[in-house]
Amino acid sequence: MKGVILAGGLGTRLRPLTSVTNKHLLPVYDKPMIYYPIQCLLNAGIVDILIVTGGEHAGDFLKLLKNGKELGIRHLEYAYQEGEGGIADALRLAEDFADGEKICVILGDNIIEKNICKAAGNFFTQSSGAKVLLKEVPDPKRFGVVELDGDKVVGIVEKPENPPSNLAVTGIYFYDNDVFKMCNSLEPSARGELEITDVNNFYLKRGDLTYEVLEGWWTDAGTFESLHRASEFVVHSGANHTD
Repeated sequence: MKGVILAGGLGTRLRPLTSVTNKHLLPVYDKPMIYYPIQCLLNAGIVDILIVTGGEHAGDFLKLLKNGKELGIRHLEYAYQEGEGGIADALRLAEDFADGEKICVILGDNIIEKNICKAAGNFFTQSSGAKVLLKEVPDPKRFGVVELDGDKVVGIVEKPENPPSNLAVTGIYFYDNDVFKMCNSLEPSARGELEITDVNNFYLKRGDLTYEVLEGWWTDAGTFESLHRASEFVVHSGANHTD
């Protein structure tokens, strides 16, 4: 299985910090943000990684990570997303890198306390389809949220006014190679983007979307509040990129 980290975007909610570098290179406590999703993949035994980035500071990743060997990456590639086409648009750039293999996709500002080893192992043996990782949140209106019938996912709603549950879809996904056909068949949403929720709903309708609930804390780091929260979590839990 290969790993894809989506680290594009303009990071407008973190300006002026993102006026001089990419959001995913900002510090979370004592390490650049991008180190955390990299280590999440490495902890699961995923050592072939593609970083999809964009904007005028994309070259900063190469300065920091080089070929990835210092962090334990076996093979590191970069792809450049032009414009702001959404998560599924960025994911399309990983098709050649995936080369027919299953992939684990992580948004570059997602930071977790534990690891995804169990989920990765379960998906490796899953014959086809996708797997999403969920987490209970106090503010589900901000996220894509799953609707459950018993323990079965029957729907995923993006930023619902009346959330059907408090289980948010985190920015960690597993896909078979069909994901690229799905991404290429999408129409832009009202936001003008190709939505990852639409991809997940394709798999749901096909009947081979599975899920697991993350243990420990999880946060993104896309606002000043969540960036600060991520650093606090890391400090108090003792989590770092070598765990």
